[in-house]
Amino acid sequence: MPDQKKYELSVVGELNMDLVLYGLPAPFELDREHLATDLSLTLGSSSAIFAHNFALLGNRVAFHSAIGEDPLGKVCVERLKESGVDVSGVRTFAGKKTGLTVILPQPEKRFILTYPGVMAGMRMEDLDLPRVAEARHLHLSSYFLQKALQPRIGELFRFAKESGLSTSLDTNDDPEDHWGRDVLEVLPWVDILLPNEREACRLAKMADSMRALEYLSERVSLVVMKRGEAGAVARMGAELFEAKPTRVTTKDTVGAGDSFDAGFLHKYLRGATIGQCLNFGTLVGAFSTTRSGGTEAFRDEAYRKQFLSL
Repeated sequence: MPDQKKYELSVVGELNMDLVLYGLPAPFELDREHLATDLSLTLGSSSAIFAHNFALLGNRVAFHSAIGEDPLGKVCVERLKESGVDVSGVRTFAGKKTGLTVILPQPEKRFILTYPGVMAGMRMEDLDLPRVAEARHLHLSSYFLQKALQPRIGELFRFAKESGLSTSLDTNDDPEDHWGRDVLEVLPWVDILLPNEREACRLAKMADSMRALEYLSERVSLVVMKRGEAGAVARMGAELFEAKPTRVTTKDTVGAGDSFDAGFLHKYLRGATIGQCLNFGTLVGAFSTTRSGGTEAFRDEAYRKQFLSL
């Protein structure tokens, strides 16, 4: 039963701020100074955006990560605490720097520039595994950014399953674009895989996203593929489920996929049908795009409750 666990969910992942510059010209020209019309400095990183928004949907969340000994790290932790996330599992690495992502939106795409900082140095030994196991579910984001932890992520997921947790993985992008086969070795311990279309194709080494979905569903019991403006689709065995997108006026799409994950898992852990999980995921993902950054829409309590009918 849910009450037997201290948390609904444990999140293991990276933690940094996002600096988003708006109103930039397209395309950029080398050696020219380009002016932005607005900026947003907000909580970033896939793991932290997910944890922050999942908590504000009304869930108990424990966050396991690392920050540097600097002001950015302190701001990250404070933002998570404000959302109700338990940050006692966040370690401070003395003399190190917290990561930072700079996002430069363009009319159709965006540039994403990340300084990893300590996120690349967190190891399995830095995690409080008994605290991780105090949750019903384990979620991990940004597989490829967690260089020191990556060789033992399969072990982490196996530990979670053996401790009675259900599990989910959102690999996010591989900055090196290698998409090594080692990530597939983690999948036997994953209950829910949450890629977008490009990530699914890269993981499966296929050009067609629906064929990639089929390939991945042979390795994970439930694969949920985010399709941006086309909504989302899920596959469980031979069964297909689809959700249409929620139409909104978009400010930016930073964190939309992570917010979708939060909405989907919020319903999933409450025993909803796959269709209900997909529909709420697309609603929450769309909601996140109505304000700057991946968490700002959620920080407005009245707006959040009215939009999501919480």
